Amino acid sequence: MSIQSTNPATNEVVKKFEELSETAIEASLSKSVETFTIWKKTPYSNRAELLHNVAGLLRSKKKELAELITLEMGKLVTQAEGEIKLSAEIFDYYANHAEAFLSDKILDPVHGQALIRHSPIGVLLGVQPWNFPFYQVARFVAPNIMAGNTILIKHASIVPQCAIAIEALFLEAGAPVGLYTNLLISGKRASALVSDPRIKGVSLTGSEAAGASVAAEAGKNLKKSVLELGGSDAFIVLEDANIDKAVEWAVVGKINNNGECCIASKRFIAVEPIAAEFFEKLQNKFAELVVGNPMEPSTQLGPLCSEEAAVNIADQVKRAVEGGAKILLGGERVDQPGAYMEATVLTNMLPDNPVYFEEFFGPVAVFFTVKNEQEAIDLANDSPFGLGGSVFTKDIDRGKRVADQIDTGMVYINHPTWTQADLPFGGTKGSGYGRELSELGVYEFVNKKLIRVSELSDPF
Repeated sequence: MSIQSTNPATNEVVKKFEELSETAIEASLSKSVETFTIWKKTPYSNRAELLHNVAGLLRSKKKELAELITLEMGKLVTQAEGEIKLSAEIFDYYANHAEAFLSDKILDPVHGQALIRHSPIGVLLGVQPWNFPFYQVARFVAPNIMAGNTILIKHASIVPQCAIAIEALFLEAGAPVGLYTNLLISGKRASALVSDPRIKGVSLTGSEAAGASVAAEAGKNLKKSVLELGGSDAFIVLEDANIDKAVEWAVVGKINNNGECCIASKRFIAVEPIAAEFFEKLQNKFAELVVGNPMEPSTQLGPLCSEEAAVNIADQVKRAVEGGAKILLGGERVDQPGAYMEATVLTNMLPDNPVYFEEFFGPVAVFFTVKNEQEAIDLANDSPFGLGGSVFTKDIDRGKRVADQIDTGMVYINHPTWTQADLPFGGTKGSGYGRELSELGVYEFVNKKLIRVSELSDPF
């Protein structure tokens, strides 16, 4: 079976690659195990030097790597450059802070002395998505390499050139062979690989179906897993919000990465006193978006990642309308070659609509009007997902009070859900479990070993 790179702006195949053979997979896994026996003893300073080297290469090659992202999955090239910059920041962050995060934690027990020591667990498998092909890898790999683990990556099949480029960066930065290994294999083969006893943990960012499959295999084999799955983030606008600023951030929250973002703002909820003004201004902004070639800096909305994705979201809109929703804007494919979808606004989305609980992974926004703050909270929580959300209000204490009642892993006040190296990232409910980034991200795949020292006079 071949894995191919297709330009979604034209739907033309760029390059094809053959999947790895079973022999090649075995060789890669064996080498990763061998490298772990050495890497786990490598000083933090050496590990940090490697990560700083990777960060430096990302910055020096920013333009070419960004264009590779855009070529393979359609992200606006300006945003792709931002992704490379963020990825470099993540590598530097863990190079600078991981040693302190992983230092011994001294305990104060009633009897004796005790400490927690953090140690690596071995070879980890990361199953990574296409929508942020460098950033998603960085946030999994950087903390775990600093912790002393070695990494196998099964990247999304539609971004094989990005996947190959990341492995090349590590080798150029001075990484030993087997520290970071890219596996050109299918998702089904990756799930099967989880059962191998040499794999000690697995992290997946992707769909609920993929997450359930990997988590089931990991659970069956008593292995730690971390999952970051879908989201249906609520964007709540209260009556005391700065409406123009909320509109400005709403466009960013929805259209960033062409709407193909797990933390994209997807459900826009406004209270009655300001709903009409907010929605009118936001709809006008969506209508003005310039659709075109993602390589052009003037483009504001590019293609979806693939023709399949464009077909699926157009069908999802169609099913929503059949279920009673109304289209206020867009709703159709763009009449040009490529995987394009119009910026779309839906309203009248009721709980009995068959797509009410689905995630719209693309440039589709759903508008809801509610009577008051409590209805906004209830609606925000009426979702199987629990990744992120945002609240817009001039009263920060009120914003915190509302945020406390939203059942998600992250809530931002006066800003759409976002990400940065020093803030934890992760969700709850159907959005997965575990945390990446910040200090929390380095503890997921380490052994937190208790070491207790007793005196002869201790009572036990």
